[in-house]
Amino acid sequence: MEEFWKYIHHYAQISIAAQEAWQQLLKEQKLAKQEHLLLEGTIPKRIYFVKKGLLSYFYTDKDGTTVIKKFFPEQTLVASTSAMLLKQPGKFTIQALEETEIISYPFEQFSRLTEQFSDIARFYIHYLEQHWVIEKEIGEISLKHETAGQRYAEFKQNHPHLLQRLKLHHIASYLGISPTQLSRIRAEL
Repeated sequence: MEEFWKYIHHYAQISIAAQEAWQQLLKEQKLAKQEHLLLEGTIPKRIYFVKKGLLSYFYTDKDGTTVIKKFFPEQTLVASTSAMLLKQPGKFTIQALEETEIISYPFEQFSRLTEQFSDIARFYIHYLEQHWVIEKEIGEISLKHETAGQRYAEFKQNHPHLLQRLKLHHIASYLGISPTQLSRIRAEL
């Protein structure tokens, strides 16, 4: 659990009382490679912290193609956030790309903790600002204004630790191109 609390404290210092209350919600779990953590069409109820392993967050487009929106390696939180907030079936699937260990907690009970403990609320606000405002906006601009080659170069620079862990078709899906296009881009570099 130490890595979980270290991650949380990166965003905000949590009091002992708040940490003890939150700790009661935590559950550890292991996923086999290719196991689904969440399926498209289900109503998500939990937030997951990746302790070890790698997850992909994807949807299937109208042509049946898998479109990877994001990868979640160690030291990240993952959830189908908008579906969870709206209490509606999610449009995304979350799948383990490697054997994965996670720590999870129920969103509804966590949400109540944000009302009880201002330090947990502060963590939640800082986390959302960083990942759902700043990173999301930068990613959307990149997808609309950069070439596939520029997006691949940026992926290599920002996620070098993932290059050896992902298959070519995973990276291509994330970049919004075919594996053949990605092979050409890599050959040109």
